[in-house]
Amino acid sequence: MATATANSNDNNLSSRTQQSPLASQRAKESNTPTEANRRGTVGAYFTLGYKEGFSQWWANVPAAVAEHSVLSYVPYLSRPPTHAQTGSTPPSNNGANMPISENPKEQALPVETDSNSDPFGPRQWHSNLVKLDGKNRALNEFSVERLGERNDQNLVMLHGYGAGLGLFYKNFEGLSRVPGWKVYALDLLGMGRSSRPAFKIHAKERQQSITEAENWFVDALEEWRLQRKIDKFTLFGHSLGGYMAVAYALKYPGHLNKLILASPVGIPEDPYAVNAAMPEPTESTMVNEVTQNGQTLANESNSRLPESGKPAGDGNNFFNAKSNAKAENASDDGSATAPRKPLPKWLTYLWDANISPFSLVRWSGPFGPRFVSGWTSRRFSHLPPDEAQALHNYAYSLFRQRGSGEYALAYVLAPGAFARSPLIRRVHKIGRQSIATEAAATPGTQPAQVTREHGFPVVFMYGENDWMDIAGGHAAVQKMTEEKEKILKSATGEERRAENGSAKCMIIQKAGHHLYLDGWEEFNQVMREEMAEVSKQVV
Repeated sequence: MATATANSNDNNLSSRTQQSPLASQRAKESNTPTEANRRGTVGAYFTLGYKEGFSQWWANVPAAVAEHSVLSYVPYLSRPPTHAQTGSTPPSNNGANMPISENPKEQALPVETDSNSDPFGPRQWHSNLVKLDGKNRALNEFSVERLGERNDQNLVMLHGYGAGLGLFYKNFEGLSRVPGWKVYALDLLGMGRSSRPAFKIHAKERQQSITEAENWFVDALEEWRLQRKIDKFTLFGHSLGGYMAVAYALKYPGHLNKLILASPVGIPEDPYAVNAAMPEPTESTMVNEVTQNGQTLANESNSRLPESGKPAGDGNNFFNAKSNAKAENASDDGSATAPRKPLPKWLTYLWDANISPFSLVRWSGPFGPRFVSGWTSRRFSHLPPDEAQALHNYAYSLFRQRGSGEYALAYVLAPGAFARSPLIRRVHKIGRQSIATEAAATPGTQPAQVTREHGFPVVFMYGENDWMDIAGGHAAVQKMTEEKEKILKSATGEERRAENGSAKCMIIQKAGHHLYLDGWEEFNQVMREEMAEVSKQVV
């Protein structure tokens, strides 16, 4: 029922006479006179025309329909299952934060692809809403499993800030080819089509506020794991999802076989994140997330990336801009000049006031689709026009939802996208936590025993043209390696045999920050190899 409804709405959507933002972008680049590029600099940046934007705003496409449209591009899955328990109505038509439908008819039946239509099948695809404890708490889940074989391994994928699981549409089919694996993708709580409970931090102290914001996401992930009865799994996180994956590994030890972090935010430690002196806005990594062009990333190699794959960078800034600026501003005697100017007051005010970018989309009404096109027309410019249009619709349908988990950003990151509690201070503890075993059945008869993790593989991935500086990943690898060497010096023979920790940094060619989408073929191949290694280790 839900799938049929989504398909019907999707067909209606595709019949609308809207010009895609990608078409506007390409017309601009070829000097074709469109409404957007006739308006000068602003019109050239926001490539969707006013009439087109108003048309999309008026169409008010529900998030469930937009997600279904994107997932229909998964190979061999033309009619994906799509539950309608959340996001089945436009946000303007309800007064709740992504209301949860209790109607069984809104659930989606699994879809099977057989070996006749699916050369890597048979496989079964699922779309579910997993309800958690508490009021209005549920996670949107999309999964695929192989049929006719034992699936002992689980891959869980977490998206980045404000995004959704639909952005992994290029990866579901390729990753589910690995024998013995079931692939899950989750929308973070308060994002995507997961429920959107009110977000509020109760702690007053700075570090406690950061921890509470992290727990908002990682506690929901742990509840999901328990409901799915999964003991151990491989966790993949992109950008903010990578940051939260690290937070999960540290708070809930003993459940990961491998941790894969794709362009994770928040690794480097930088004084600009908490002090007055901040980089100029043009040096902020967040600016590059908006302005990087997907077509350029797909066709160009990074000539500034050393052959070793390790850029001469420091911290989370675009191609070491901050170090270059420091060198330029240094005096002849080598002394540094005065601190650089801070970010504009209006920007830091909006950030500290927790006014998210999506708030601006919601407030802008019929101008919202046009604002979003400033990002989508560049981010998806390397994709076929129909896919780019579907992703633009999907992004806008999510961005306009009522705010929830997005408000965690100001507690986790400072203006400029540096972490308030940098991961570089914590990465050496990954896979090194103490685990308390369950106490005996009769309380008081035997105390709980405490064991310690013996490490697990951690993989850092970056795009060749990533605006997230890979130097942060290399610094994390070094710190984790040093911690392993320190532990092995005093380890017993049994502990040495049990040791399983490792860390490495990899680059996906011709890809940017969204490397799973820009360089999806190489990414899928690398991921399959990492998954196969897990299968060998746990046998």
